[in-house]
Amino acid sequence: MIINQKTLMRGAVLALLALSLATCTAKTAPTDTPSPTATTQQSQFSDPFAYCAAIGTIDAPDERYVGEAVPEAIIRDLREKVEIADDAPDDWIVSGTVWRCMDGQVWACFAGANLPCSEKADPSTTPQPEMEEFCAENPNAGTIPAAVTGRGTIYEWRCVDGTAQVGEQILEPDAQGFLSDFWYKLSPE
Repeated sequence: MIINQKTLMRGAVLALLALSLATCTAKTAPTDTPSPTATTQQSQFSDPFAYCAAIGTIDAPDERYVGEAVPEAIIRDLREKVEIADDAPDDWIVSGTVWRCMDGQVWACFAGANLPCSEKADPSTTPQPEMEEFCAENPNAGTIPAAVTGRGTIYEWRCVDGTAQVGEQILEPDAQGFLSDFWYKLSPE
């Protein structure tokens, strides 16, 4: 029987392919490489702490978070951090609370007395038309109120001879651009 070189090569290739397939499908011994946890494979979360641990950083919960808008764990920890009275109703706290994820952690803000929880910091040093109007009416006002400057500004503003002028920086934005002074890192318990 004569076997030509082409037939021999085809047979060798097929044998190697069969061996590769057998190796890939064979059960292998466990390795030290950890497999992804259920948390990283989950597509929906009802626990904000598991959600943030899996998501990392996001400005507001998205459709992957399916739990209560403001869970009890957030209310409890925020009450302590902001020093909200024990007799304050939970629904009042819920209505003024927003939360987000930063670096895998839950961060929350309670608007309370009109704090700018949902808006990002405004680092602009250019006066807005509303500030100019205020200064035209109050030419030497020592402070332009937040209702005029916007609650997100990181600077204090004043009027000098009818012109809005930026003053000292009084607030600091965090890594996501929110006003860090009003946000609290929470823990699950």
